[in-house]
Amino acid sequence: MRILLIIMTLLFSLQAKSFFSNDEQADRSKYIGALKDLVIATQKTRGLTNSYLNGNVASMLLVYGNREEMKKAIGTMESLPLAEDPVINARATSISQALIKLNRKAFRTKNPAVVFESYSELIEQTLMLAQTVSKRGSKNLNPVGKSLSSIMMETILPYTENVGQMRGMGSGLVAKKDMTQMQKAQMLAYSSEIERLYSKLLTETNVVVSANKQYFNQDIQVKLKDIEKLTKSYITLTKKSVLDSKDIKLNADDYFDKGTAIISLLIDVYNINNSVILEDSKGWL
Repeated sequence: MRILLIIMTLLFSLQAKSFFSNDEQADRSKYIGALKDLVIATQKTRGLTNSYLNGNVASMLLVYGNREEMKKAIGTMESLPLAEDPVINARATSISQALIKLNRKAFRTKNPAVVFESYSELIEQTLMLAQTVSKRGSKNLNPVGKSLSSIMMETILPYTENVGQMRGMGSGLVAKKDMTQMQKAQMLAYSSEIERLYSKLLTETNVVVSANKQYFNQDIQVKLKDIEKLTKSYITLTKKSVLDSKDIKLNADDYFDKGTAIISLLIDVYNINNSVILEDSKGWL
């Protein structure tokens, strides 16, 4: 009976982890971690720059700190084997060069909307790079690595971007105490897309967690509930106190920080998933 129990335990362990290690999956884990850092730092740079150009002078020092984080992330991406892929390298290099140029001229540009859109365009290109990373070479990933990589690149990062756009544009509107009808419509569009992405994230994550319970604990479910709570609260605050208010009384930094809290939780889920990808890559040999 004892021998049977040992055999069953070994079989379960073998099922829970691949027999051979997957070095490519481990390298990809590091790359998508750095790619996430680049997206987040660029989002913060965009939002803080927009707030500064709309009159919030205190945000200037924070901009410089996030620019440094962008450089670190790009340096890490360039040092990893995945950067040798010609398509990925070409797109990443183009984004890196464009970000350097934009950072140099952002504070000298008089129109905040132009700067905001310029950063947004480069973040969009980075999200397209993320989708490329998710698909190129994915056939060499283990099943859980493939599923989680897709969720991270194609759901979580777009989720952070929509919150980041609402946070960045919204903090600018709060600082300026005014908005155009086009800006109001854009903020409502962000809200709608954020709600859709939360539903998508919940569905996709529950499928993977249910099939790979050995890798997850209850922490991820707690994070998802917190994301839902803060997301709903942020959307309600945006609609009532910004978009539908004739006299905006919010503090721009406070509004920005509430968006950051949601993104921080999304990154927690992203990092949990990435740690699973790395653990799953180890195997027994």
